[in-house]
Amino acid sequence: MSGGLVALLDDVAALARIAAASVDDVAAGAAKAGAKAAGVVIDDAAVTPQYVSGADPSRELPMIKKIFWGSLRNKLLIILPALLLVSAFIPWAIPFILMLGGTYLCYEGAEKVWHKLRGHHAAEEDSPAVERGPAAESKVIKGAITTDFILSCEIMVISMNEVAAESLWARALILVVVALVITVAVYGAVALIVKMDDIGLHLAAKDSAGAKRFGELLVKGMPKVLAAITLIGTVAMLWVGGHIMLQGAHDLGWHAPYDLVHVLEHPFAGITVVGGFLAWLVNTLCSAVIGLAWGLVVMAVVGPLLKALPFGKKKSGHEEGDARAAAAGHHPPQKPE
Repeated sequence: MSGGLVALLDDVAALARIAAASVDDVAAGAAKAGAKAAGVVIDDAAVTPQYVSGADPSRELPMIKKIFWGSLRNKLLIILPALLLVSAFIPWAIPFILMLGGTYLCYEGAEKVWHKLRGHHAAEEDSPAVERGPAAESKVIKGAITTDFILSCEIMVISMNEVAAESLWARALILVVVALVITVAVYGAVALIVKMDDIGLHLAAKDSAGAKRFGELLVKGMPKVLAAITLIGTVAMLWVGGHIMLQGAHDLGWHAPYDLVHVLEHPFAGITVVGGFLAWLVNTLCSAVIGLAWGLVVMAVVGPLLKALPFGKKKSGHEEGDARAAAAGHHPPQKPE
């Protein structure tokens, strides 16, 4: 009897070790997949605050909450099942989907750089994104969720590609973890960013001189923080998009660009201590340059096509907010300076 009990306990311990290993594999896979998608995540965090710019402070967090749940539905109920079906029945299509998404990232990044150089971006950032009223707020939230859907597709496709060798159930679990962690991280960061100036105003009203100085620093510093996040997001889009195109071209048989980048990074790889970082930096810069070049090519092709369509080129979230506000004949509430 005792022998049977010992054997049963051994079996239970073995099952526990297998389960623990599975959890570790899922965690490791999610970390690997999430890290690869970091560039798109940064851009997601940079884009979302624009949708609540100009909103009444009391409506900022409720709006972000609705966008958060919409983003989670996008990932778990639409994108995840679709990707699992693709990976199960037509896995050969994943590299092409990935390169299509990489092209989108290159195009968006190049467009931001182009508009910044031509002075369009600064004008957009000065304009509010929302107008007052439940109907207008719903439109803004819907627009934010639509934009998030595109970015979420990229995040999930990149993540899927990183764990393509895993079993179907492992891929599903890893993508669920990625979806949950990234969505919570992005919208937690967005909520903090959006409310940081309110926290600063609250501290600036305190009696403590230290609290006042820190509050004033937060209020004055937040525009610079947002500008920095936007810049990092743009660079990250070009880097990730360029790297996807570089790797995709290599996998499809065009090895020259991939080999050239590795030739350029090779002299740095052998440097003591910092060699690995320098090699990565060279690869990243080359990928960003490739992403910018490819994005400009796509812009040159897509721009005239968009202008030829009846509705013209798609407006940005700020421009759409301005148009709606002008049509309604009122302006969004502004935070006190």
